[in-house]
Amino acid sequence: MADRQRELTALLSSAALVMVGGMLGSVAKLGERVVIGRLLSPDAYGEVSLGIALLLFTTTLAMAGCSQGVSRFIPRYDDVEDRRGVWVSGMAVTMGLAGLFALGMVVGAEWIASLFFETDVAVTFIRILGLSVPFIVGFRIAISGVRGYENTVYYTLAHDFVDPFVRIGLIVVLLLAGMGIVAAGIAYLLAAVATFVLAHYFLNRLMPLFGAYRTHTRELVRFSAPLVVSTVVGVLLTQTDTLMLGFFRTSQEVGLYSAAYPLASGLLVVLTAFGFLYLPIASRLDADGDRDAVNDIYATTTKWVYLVTFPAFVLFVVFPADVLTLVFGTDYTGAATILPILAVGFFLSAAAGRDRETLSALGSTTWIAIGNAAGLALNIVVNVALIPRFGILGAAAASVSSLLTVHLIICGVLWLEYGITPLSSEAVRTYVGLPLIVLPWAILAGPLVSVTLITALPVLVGLGLLSLGVVALVGGFEPSDIVVIDLLEDTLGVTIPFIRRWIPAGDHGLGSSIAD
Repeated sequence: MADRQRELTALLSSAALVMVGGMLGSVAKLGERVVIGRLLSPDAYGEVSLGIALLLFTTTLAMAGCSQGVSRFIPRYDDVEDRRGVWVSGMAVTMGLAGLFALGMVVGAEWIASLFFETDVAVTFIRILGLSVPFIVGFRIAISGVRGYENTVYYTLAHDFVDPFVRIGLIVVLLLAGMGIVAAGIAYLLAAVATFVLAHYFLNRLMPLFGAYRTHTRELVRFSAPLVVSTVVGVLLTQTDTLMLGFFRTSQEVGLYSAAYPLASGLLVVLTAFGFLYLPIASRLDADGDRDAVNDIYATTTKWVYLVTFPAFVLFVVFPADVLTLVFGTDYTGAATILPILAVGFFLSAAAGRDRETLSALGSTTWIAIGNAAGLALNIVVNVALIPRFGILGAAAASVSSLLTVHLIICGVLWLEYGITPLSSEAVRTYVGLPLIVLPWAILAGPLVSVTLITALPVLVGLGLLSLGVVALVGGFEPSDIVVIDLLEDTLGVTIPFIRRWIPAGDHGLGSSIAD
């Protein structure tokens, strides 16, 4: 029991740091979109969004599923030669592919621009993005190695601070200099070079990168091969809507959709915070044969992700026009019809927890590929059927339906094959009780409240406190939740009032208390 508590405490401690970094990184990435959206017209912003979607798709192909493989295999070896060999294997597999895809983007820029873009300058924009592909891929392999060492500080500095903030600073300077959409391409290239160097510097401090090594290319490729499909399909799940809008409709509609989409996907920031150490910890627990601990950690983190994410979800559903005006400006309020739809999809994704990483830690990556492929197939069919007629509404419907399909399949496999599920009776009361009780009152109060720069934070805090009260009212807390409260109090140096009386006494399953 004490071992499980230590693992959860380590996970939550890292999550506290990564959550702060992740929130700042997410704010910076959203700020990047906001700067582009406010300094450019909606149609120019749409073209930048198309370029970013293309870059993300290309780099994911070049990664060949190796990022999770590197993070999974490094903690499974004790000798530095083996760990260094995992990194070497990852670089060997990915960098050749990255070079080929970069060449393809540079040479084929005119053809790509003719399919998706409306301006001639897009050709230069695509070519600059192509040059950044090898540096982005190298950065991701290095940061996966840092993740394998479970070092949250280095990960947060490189991934959540340097990468987004260098890029947004460059974008601001170059856009104000009048460089148009090309500014985003140059910013991505220079930020990729900087983070490539920094991530390898950090990894070198954890293990010297020069020295003897034993490669594990075969094991890495065997593990990563199914993930090639699942990761590429996973990216297509998030970017197909944008690309198809660019193909079927106008850049202006892409711009509107690209205002609502990053806001809704921000609901995953809390879930992402738990992701850094989740895979290596779950992988190690599975290697030790302790799947009950995997289930406990998965269940506890999932319920708290749901609880912490819920206030922002309510804000997006009840006040979509206010939120879009506050963040992007009045030119983007046309996306208010789709923000609640997208928020539902991403909130339910957050509510599924780290299901893909759990299945990956158990070694069942094929089912991840199957779930993602099924979701993508539905996404394409719905997009083709609805985008030509309904535009951004059709794209939003396709996104939500595909996200639900993926998580239903993966969570179903976890439950049926491994008996792993976050659905304790207390968790079900939380998942059902919060929206049933809070949403109707929030909708009724909507016409009386306006979300502005001044009122946004008080509204979120109020919704958060109300959510805690509702969970207590419906009996959603359980003994294992005390571990979360203990960690929060130790981290903040304060005692959280009232909440302990709502948590029932008993065997925590993860360790009865810090004193244990």
